Amino acid sequence: MTPQSVLVLIKPDGLQKAVAGEVISLFSAGDLKLVGLKLVQVPLKLARAHYGHLRGQTFFAEIVDYLMGKLHGNNPVVAMVYTGPDAIAKCRRIAGATNPEAADPKSVRGKFGRVTTKGVFENLVHVSSDVKEARREIKLWFRKSELLA
Repeated sequence: MTPQSVLVLIKPDGLQKAVAGEVISLFSAGDLKLVGLKLVQVPLKLARAHYGHLRGQTFFAEIVDYLMGKLHGNNPVVAMVYTGPDAIAKCRRIAGATNPEAADPKSVRGKFGRVTTKGVFENLVHVSSDVKEARREIKLWFRKSELLA
């Protein structure tokens, strides 16, 4: 099986809850290789580019603010790139369902995510959805020189 690369983000609520270390451990426990890791105070341009496919949605401004940390104490994001066979599917399983209430209780979102009283999903992590998105997202978040071979 051909190795894949995948972008994994621990969003600002993960840092506010002080669970970033445990989340990294969950993703690193498998047979995937961590090839990139950094802490990013997300600027507006990056947040808009990351969620560009959702531009025009009524919640676009809120998710941009969320990624920038404005809703969680101006905390940064932990950006990671994992590589290995079936990396995207493996990382998406570890992350769990987008809705924390529907996520496997052993997944990151099942353990640490929540749905606010306003119905907002605070799901702690982002994982690339497919190979094409992974390539686009990794280029947004990392320079080639920041990734190990």
